[in-house]
Amino acid sequence: MRGHVAKKGNRYYAVIYEGIDPGTGKGRHRWHAAGSTRKEAERLLADLVKRHHDGEYRPPEKITLGEYLERWLPTQRQPLAASTFSSYQRNVRLHVLPYIGAIPIQRLTPEDLDNLYAQLLSNGRRNKGGGALEPKTVRLVHAVIHKALADAHRKGSVARNVADLADPPKISTRARPKMKVWTADELRRFLELIEGHDLYPAFYIKANTGMRRGELLGLTWRVIDFDNARLSVTQTVTAPDYQMVVSDVKSAHSLRTIDLDERTIAVLRSWKKRQLEIYMQTGVRTDDSGFVFARPDGEPLHPDYFSQTFERLIAKMELPRIRVHDLRHTHATLLLKAGVPIKVVSERLGHASVAFTMQVYQHVLPGMQADAAATFGEVVFGHRESER
Repeated sequence: MRGHVAKKGNRYYAVIYEGIDPGTGKGRHRWHAAGSTRKEAERLLADLVKRHHDGEYRPPEKITLGEYLERWLPTQRQPLAASTFSSYQRNVRLHVLPYIGAIPIQRLTPEDLDNLYAQLLSNGRRNKGGGALEPKTVRLVHAVIHKALADAHRKGSVARNVADLADPPKISTRARPKMKVWTADELRRFLELIEGHDLYPAFYIKANTGMRRGELLGLTWRVIDFDNARLSVTQTVTAPDYQMVVSDVKSAHSLRTIDLDERTIAVLRSWKKRQLEIYMQTGVRTDDSGFVFARPDGEPLHPDYFSQTFERLIAKMELPRIRVHDLRHTHATLLLKAGVPIKVVSERLGHASVAFTMQVYQHVLPGMQADAAATFGEVVFGHRESER
């Protein structure tokens, strides 16, 4: 394969010679948009030549980005979790197709993506009120585009992944909202006030295990080990596009065992007895494969209903307003402040690494380090310094 770099206007191109056109008898050249610098074009040309020698090169398709994404999305349904696939579909439909879907995929440039991100950051909301999208949401849009173009590049549908050169917005750590958690007294007060509520056992277990909402709602009696006081997290309940889906947990780290204290085991035993009474009244037949927290007909609780119930409950209380997910943060924060090793907390939460746990709960660590410094001083010097 032969090729060269050419310039048209302010843009550079990698031009590939593809042989003689049998229809015209003239040489056929394929122009691949590279960017605004010769160096970018030279890199692209080298990549195209290598692909040809490796047998991976094929002429690019003449389709729009929107046509490619409509063809690509169905291939992602099986490898992705249902909720993740739903977010892919939603981001493509709302934030990609209306803006750059009509651009031929071969002519898509990094500048097109940068302009898209700027538009979304200024007025990307598609509801009646409009308004700006959060940088985190725009980065998710970028992630979908990047994945789609990476697959297109790997299979030869495009000469390069222009998303590699785009500049999605950065998420400043200062811009992140401060984590809201309850103190031990506030959590105890909440649980005391809702003790007679039907969902009291569910909120109790969530607060005492730190499980994610979907993991909690996916619990079955089969994974509760009463004798050894532990439960296993194996599946999750989600509601993408308002459709209930029960699926395996999202990662190997999420698949875990959580030890329970005697009080939590007692709550579960009491709830199991009460649930059986409800099922006898409604005529529902169930076994150990049944959901721990379910509707009277045995079907799993809807995640939105669970969250909305929590919001309605705390709206009537003189307690700081937090989200239901913040019960998970409360669990972790109280454990860390009590001196539980961060590795143990990370394992209970199902985090991918201790480093991630440290990043999320860094607000707790400064106090822990001060305690560690004081402890070290006590170990080495005893009370001599304080006696002076």
